[in-house]
Amino acid sequence: MSFSGKLMGMGNPLLDISNEVSSDVLAKYDVKVDSAILAEEKHMPIYKELATMEGVQYIAGGATQNSIRVAQWMLGEAGMTAYMGCIGKDEFGQQLKDCAKSDGVVVHYMEDSETPTGTCAVLVCDGERSLIANLAAANNFKESHLETDQAKAIIESAEIFYSAGFFLTVSVESLLKVTNHAVANNKIFCLNFSAPFIIDFFADQVAAALPFADFVFSNESEAETYGKKHNLGDEGKDIEAVALAVAAMPKASGVRARTVVFTQGSKETIVAVGGKVTKFAVDPLPAELLVDTNGAGDAFVGGFLAQMVKGEELAKCVEAGHWAAKVIIQRSGCTFPEKCDF
Repeated sequence: MSFSGKLMGMGNPLLDISNEVSSDVLAKYDVKVDSAILAEEKHMPIYKELATMEGVQYIAGGATQNSIRVAQWMLGEAGMTAYMGCIGKDEFGQQLKDCAKSDGVVVHYMEDSETPTGTCAVLVCDGERSLIANLAAANNFKESHLETDQAKAIIESAEIFYSAGFFLTVSVESLLKVTNHAVANNKIFCLNFSAPFIIDFFADQVAAALPFADFVFSNESEAETYGKKHNLGDEGKDIEAVALAVAAMPKASGVRARTVVFTQGSKETIVAVGGKVTKFAVDPLPAELLVDTNGAGDAFVGGFLAQMVKGEELAKCVEAGHWAAKVIIQRSGCTFPEKCDF
C-alpha cells in the first residue's frame, strides 16, 4: 500500500491494554480519573494485572496514531494517511502493523530489536478513562529514521502534519525537522498539548514546537494548565483568553494565522483565530450510551483533520470532530464501525 494522501502523523505507537476497573484499582496505583501519565516503577504490575482480568482488550493506540486512524476511516480510500513512530520487533509490534494495514494507514515504523513495543494501560472506571503509558520502544524514535527513502517520500508528499504533545518527550529533533520542512514548503503543522504533565514538565519542548504550529488542539484541563503556567487568562480560569493568547503567539511562518481549538467534553468547543473566539455547541450523548471516553479527544482531532484534508471550512472540521468523538465514546477504546457515514 502506497501513500496517496496529504496527512502524516508522527508519534508514540502503543498497544492499549484496556479493561474496566474499580476505583480501588485507581487508588492502588495512585492514578486520578481522566488522567494521562507516564509509567513509573510502581505502575509496572498494572499491565499484567489488566491482562489477566476478564474482558481485557488489546487495541492499537497512542494519541497521534489514534487520530490518524480515525482520519483514515473518515477519508475512506486506503493510503490517504501515513504515520511514523518506533515499535519493537515483537508480537505487539506485529499487532500494530496488522491493525494499520486493516485500517488503511501507511505506516513506516522504526523497529527496535532490543526494546519491546510500548503499551498503554487503559483503566476504564464508570466510563471515564485513565491512561498509564509505558513508552518502551516508542521512546527510541530517532531523527535518522526520517532520512530513509520511504520517510523522505512521505514527508515530501504530505501537506498536513500532526503530532500529539506526547512525542515531545521522545524526539524534539525529529519534530523540528518535519516542522522546518513544513514552514519552508508552506505546509500545515498541527500540535496537541495532549496532557497537563506535558505542559508542566516539558515546557521547553512545547515552547520549541509551538512557533511552528498552525493549529493547536487542547482540552479544557490542558488549556487551564497552560494558562496557569504562563500567567494567561486569569491563571487559566478564562480559557477563551488563553485561546486568544496562544493564537497570538509568534509563528515561524507568517503565511496563515494560528487557529487554536479547545474542546471541553460535552460543553461547547472554543476556537480562536485572528483575534476572535467562536463557540461550537456539542450535541450531547445520553449518559446511558456512553461506553468509555478513551480516544475521544484523539477522535475529535481525526475528524477535524479529515475535513481539513478535503479543504472544508472550519465549522465543518469542528462538526466532523464532534461527530467522530461521539462515535468513539459509544465503543470500547478508539475503535469504529467498518463504514463511516458522516
